[in-house]
Formats: sequence, structure tokens, C-alpha cells
Amino acid sequence: MGAVMRKTYEMDLGGRPLKIEVGKVCAQANGAVMISYGETTVLCTATASDKPREGIDFFPLSVEFEEKFYAVGKIPGGFNKREGKPSENSVLTARVIDRPMRPLFPKDFRNDVTLNNLVMSVDPDCRPEITAMMGTAIATAISDIPFEGPCCMTQMGMKDGQLLINPGQLDWDTGDLRLTVASTEEKVIMIEAGANEIPDDVMIDAIYKAHDVNLSILRLIRQMMEEVGKEKFSYESCAIPDALFEEMKQIVPPEEMEVAVFTDDKQTREKNIKEITEKLEAAFAEKEDYLAVLSEAVYQYQKKTVRKMILKDHKRPDGRAIDEIRPLAAEVDLIPRVHGSAMFTRGQTQICDIVTLAPLSEAQRVEGLDENITEKRYLHQYNFPSYSVGETKPSRGPGRREIGHGALAERALLPVLPSKEEFPYAIRAVSETFESNGSTSMASTCASCMSLMAAGVPLKRMVAGISCGLVTGETDDDYLVLTDIQGLEDFFGDMDFKVTGTTEGITAIQMDIKIHGLTRAIVEEAIRRTHEARLFIMDNCMKKAIAEPRKEVSPYAPKIIQIKIDPEKIGDVIGQRGKTIQEIQERTSVKIDVDEDGSVSICGVDSEGMQEARRMIEIITTEFEKGQVLTGKVVSIKEFGAFLEFAPGREAMVHISKISRRRIDHVEDVLTLGDVVRAVCLGKDRQGRVSFSIKDVP
Repeated sequence: MGAVMRKTYEMDLGGRPLKIEVGKVCAQANGAVMISYGETTVLCTATASDKPREGIDFFPLSVEFEEKFYAVGKIPGGFNKREGKPSENSVLTARVIDRPMRPLFPKDFRNDVTLNNLVMSVDPDCRPEITAMMGTAIATAISDIPFEGPCCMTQMGMKDGQLLINPGQLDWDTGDLRLTVASTEEKVIMIEAGANEIPDDVMIDAIYKAHDVNLSILRLIRQMMEEVGKEKFSYESCAIPDALFEEMKQIVPPEEMEVAVFTDDKQTREKNIKEITEKLEAAFAEKEDYLAVLSEAVYQYQKKTVRKMILKDHKRPDGRAIDEIRPLAAEVDLIPRVHGSAMFTRGQTQICDIVTLAPLSEAQRVEGLDENITEKRYLHQYNFPSYSVGETKPSRGPGRREIGHGALAERALLPVLPSKEEFPYAIRAVSETFESNGSTSMASTCASCMSLMAAGVPLKRMVAGISCGLVTGETDDDYLVLTDIQGLEDFFGDMDFKVTGTTEGITAIQMDIKIHGLTRAIVEEAIRRTHEARLFIMDNCMKKAIAEPRKEVSPYAPKIIQIKIDPEKIGDVIGQRGKTIQEIQERTSVKIDVDEDGSVSICGVDSEGMQEARRMIEIITTEFEKGQVLTGKVVSIKEFGAFLEFAPGREAMVHISKISRRRIDHVEDVLTLGDVVRAVCLGKDRQGRVSFSIKDVP
């Protein structure tokens, strides 16, 4: 690969130093940089195979984001003390890097490419995720791997209404906006956002402020490419021969392909394409070179047909208008005994979402490089079984796509969830894909919103989501934005622009494209279209199924009582080695969680048991007062009196003279172990001891 010139580049980015070192390490990689933002350091490498992988019809790109605990001075938990499988944050970061990079590699490129990011040091004021995003783009741009860049990424936060360039971890976690924008030197190529109901115009301004920052970084990357960049290597093209397309058109004229693909039923379309493929296989039986690429050629033929009909004739495969949403349906409570359930259907896309409520102690523990987040109270998980698309394959657990879709729907609903003080539950929503034909993540958002409301979670507002697509022509002005794209329009189109939000603003965005960028006019139209569509979905579908959150949780869900105690009394409630709290839980069949600030949550299904647990905790944590009447159990008998237990760990003595109104010689004459009696507090004696009386109970 040849020697790499050793050179260091620096610039100020958002008030913090950005340093990029080239040629210092990893000389055998096709491209490598050691990038430092503040004191966050990431090693970014780009490598490619010499030859294309045989027998594939896609570009085999792999993106990795490796979190190392030494970067924050920690040893991993667990038995092995070694980093295990990638965390959810690693998977999501790798996906965000992949999405803008992939379209910039040549369409006919089939060599394996790996983009690896090794997080070596973390400065909380400079997030490793954005550092890796910049480093990956730079390492690829200066490498000899064919790449139609450069590109770059910037993150925007918002605090007190002010936009922040590449915010630190705390501002990122607690601010009103978490926006990532990728750009080339001409256009925006990727958008990812989580937002606290940000208005459309504010979001657009934030996107293009991030784009402006990207342009300043791209000037530095262009300089690096000119000074230390390698010449791109030549590769074996895997493009479909033009001659094959011409012969296909003779056997299957364009008009026949139009009839085959233009139907609103996915299964009918697949049957039609299968018949066309079999017809072509028979025609090319003697041409093995054609048969080897026929599947990809049929795909490309469909793509050209669909794009031409949409762009030139404004005709969609299922006959809908350009801004028309497919038929909608929604219902709640379709699954018995669960805490909340809802199903949302849009055309041939159908999601069933189930909500489970649990005590806060069942929130997910999180171990990662972000020390601000140690647990997740709300979980949204998404499953995509093969039967949802009429296929058969074994389930191997969630992949990167499933994790990404779940995270998007989770991000969409987070801004409207009640605080744990308002609703002291851990919440898990699971979206099961029953049928898929376009944008199941947006259907998951709608289904999850209704399911949460059906479960009695007091959401601040309803959230809906929709996806817009795009077909472009030869010029920037030649394009058509499509509302509610189905699978075919996603596969053959140029954009998947997903937006979720409430009546007040945007809560999440995920935008992917297959071309080299979008103009501002396209971005603005897509955001306007999704705004109109999500309001339509709420008013004409979701609100008809459930208009507002239920006032109470399901009878099958645990109930929670919250009380506050003096933090100094927490030890009394817990007891030695947890003995006291365990005994309360066993006696009352409840679950008790105690926070450091003295907040106590009592969770159970039996209201009497919950109230009894509350009574015990209050007795344990409050001082006895003169005149207070309590019920206690006789747990010990002595010659001089009896000991009563009012709650686990809280006992008091009743002198023999205070047991009965008549004179007794032995305590056993009146009381036996296990008796439950009422006693009144007499206050403290001269020695400061609290005494009780049974005979003086009013």
C-alpha cells in the first residue's frame, strides 16, 4: 500500500480542539487516523479486500464501534472481565455511521470493506460517537478505497432554546434536541434526531446549522485528501451488462413489467415477478453468464419501471395519490390479561404492541461509557419474524435492524412519558411485526402510543409517525416526494424519511438516502408532508381506538404506592443485611424499592397487603408519640412484662403493671406468644425510654 506521510491537522470545532493524526499508526490499513476531540481519542481505520466477494448482489460493508472500558478508567463487570457483545449504543452508533457512508461507495463495488472505530479515551465534554463519525469519514476519504466522498457529520443539541454544536454528554442526555446530520460538500445526506417536541421550522434551522458546520470540516478533509490522500485503486465492476437489459426488454416489454409491478397487493406482485423471472430463465437457458446475474437484473428492471412511472406519470404501484396514506385501522385490548395492548394497521403493514408495567427496580441496568445513564426505565423492543414477509427462517434473536427500529420508536415516545415521580413504573413495550410492507418502525410508534395509553400510562400527548419517500430525476428540481411509502417504493426509491411527533412538534427523525444528498427544498417538503400525515393518522385512526390515557392501570398490572421517609431512616427500613425489608415483603406479598433520597415505592396486586406494608414502614420510620394507639404482636414474655412487635424490627415493652386493669402475678395469665393486641403510647420515662400500656387503651 506504500508509506503514508505522517502529518497532523488541527482546527477549532465548537470551542474545542480537534486533532487528526495521519501516518502515526496502523500503516497496513487502507486508511487510518487517530482522531482526538478534546481528550476523547478514537482510532478509525478503513480496510478493503483485494477482490469482490463472489455470489453476492450487494455491497458487503461492515461498520464497527468498539467501546473499551479502559477509555473511562473502568474494568468490565461480569465474570470474564472482558468486553462482550456490542452494547445497544455501539450497534446504534455503527448504524448511524453506516447510513451516510454506504451510498457514497460505487454502486457496482462488491469488495468487502470494514470501517472500524476503537474508542480509546473518553472526555465527557466530547462524545466518542461524533468523534468516531468524523474519523471514519476521514479515514475512508484519504484511503485508496473507491469512495465518492468526502462526507462529514455534526451533532446539534439544544439547552434553554440555544443550539449547541457537538454538545457534551450531559447536555446531550438532558437537552431538548439530539440531532446528527451528515453532509457532502453539496447536500445533506443523513439526518437522525430525538427531540422534545421541537417545531418544524426550528428543526430545519438546526439541520442546516449542522450542515454549515459540516462544510467547515469538509474543507479540512479536502485539504487532507490533496496532501496525504492515496490514489483510489481500480476494482472489478459487478454492474449488469447493458446487453442483458436490451435482450430482457425484447422478451418482457416495459408494458408487461408495468402490469406486473403495479398492484396494491404485495403477494400478487411477487407472483407476477416470479412468472417473469421464470420466463427469462427459460429464454436464457443457454447463457450461463446471464443466468448468474439474472436475479439482480430483474430487480433493476423493476426499479427502472417503478421510478419512471412515479416520476413521469405520477403513478404509484398501488394506484394511490402522491400524498395519500394507505387504509388505516387500530384497536386496543386485543390481548387478554396483559397490562396494555394495541394493534395498528396501515395497508399491508401491521404491528401489535404489548406493554408491561413493573416496579422501578426492574428498570434495565446499563453499563457503558456514558456514566450519566446507569439504567433505562422505558424500553421499546421491536421484533421482525420471517412470517411477517411470508418467508421462512429460524429466529436468531434481534439483529442490528431490529435494535435500530426499536430505538427509533423508543426515542419517539420518550418526550411524552411521565416522570417516575408522576408514574413510578418501569415500562416495557414490545412491538411484534405481524405483517410488513413499508415502515414498520412508524407503525410501531403508533401502536406503542396506543398500547401505553391503554395500559394507563399518562402520556402528555399522542405520538404518531409516518415515512416519506423520494424519486429523483436528472436535475435537483426534478423530483417527487411520496407520502407513506410501501416496501417497493422504499427499495426502488431514493429516500426513507421517517418523522414522529405530536400536535406540538417533532420527537424523532430518521432519514436515509441512496443518492448523494437532498436539497433544502426536499427536506422542507418531507417535513411538511410528515407533519400533515401524522395529524391525519391521529385524528382519523388512533383517536377512534383510544382518545386519551386510561385513568387507572390494568387490574392485572401491579399497583404502586409511593411514600417519602427521612433518608436517615433508610437503614432502619432495610435492616441488617436486608432482613427487615425482606420480612415486610414476605408478610405482605409486596415488592418494596427504596431510593437514596428517601422515596419508597410499594408495589403489589393486593391493596390490603400494600397498605399493611405502608403502615409497617411508617411505624419503623417515625417516632412513637404519646397517645398513639398501635396494634402489635406478642413476641416475647418476661417476668416483668411483654414485648410487642408493631412492625419488623420495631418493638416496645409493656410492663406487667400496664397489661391488665386487675392485678396479675404472671404475664402468662393474660398474654401468650402470638397474641395480637392494641397498646397506647405513654410517652418517655425519666430515662428517655418509650413505654406502652394495654390497659389504658381508650
